[in-house]
Amino acid sequence: MLFRKTYLTLVGLMYVGLSLWCSLSPEVTSGKVGFELLGGAGKSEFLTIYGGLEMGMALIFLLPLVRSEFLTGSLTSCVLIHACLVLYRTIGFFLFTDISSMTYRLAAGEWIILTVGIMCCFAAKIPKSKSAEGL
Repeated sequence: MLFRKTYLTLVGLMYVGLSLWCSLSPEVTSGKVGFELLGGAGKSEFLTIYGGLEMGMALIFLLPLVRSEFLTGSLTSCVLIHACLVLYRTIGFFLFTDISSMTYRLAAGEWIILTVGIMCCFAAKIPKSKSAEGL
């Protein structure tokens, strides 16, 4: 359980950082991923999705720090969200050209988060041996 909680805490803190970076420096962050912020509508949309949604994700991932009974739900949410991100990002790589190095770094991070998350799910289902219970 400690590994899963630590994993979710690290992912949650990463999303807090991303949310703050996108909220406080939208021109820089949007430029790194190829977004052009057109007028108030574009800036509002970027702030909402990249600031607000990422902060919401962060809070879901950090919930087990406050209430342990949220661990399974937060872990499941993390895996499902990142499975969708990986799927859509991979489709994007096949559909589009001229993809920035920042986008490839984001993709690598998403794959790592998904892979470790899946490992956490499987590890949760492996029963502990009698000799490991005392550890």
